[in-house]
Amino acid sequence: MSLQRSGRGANRPSGRAAAPRAGGRVLVQTPQSDIFVVLLGVALGAIVLGCLLLVLVLNRYGFQTKANALAAPASPAALATLEKIPGDFSTVHL
Repeated sequence: MSLQRSGRGANRPSGRAAAPRAGGRVLVQTPQSDIFVVLLGVALGAIVLGCLLLVLVLNRYGFQTKANALAAPASPAALATLEKIPGDFSTVHL
């Protein structure tokens, strides 16, 4: 049990009647955590774990993010020969 805060829900009567104490304060039951609070905790844990794994992967590369090209880009002539190959490579058939 705790004292009711002056914020959200302070002016609304609670579901059950509570006897006023000295000083005009009323004790109300604190809200219980539900499944959504647990899901928020799981999501926070997944974000923290993902960040730690990202740091470990970046550590392998010395925290360098500049990509070096291994090969030159394909020439227009090479792309033209690919267009002549029979078959449709632009769609996926399941």
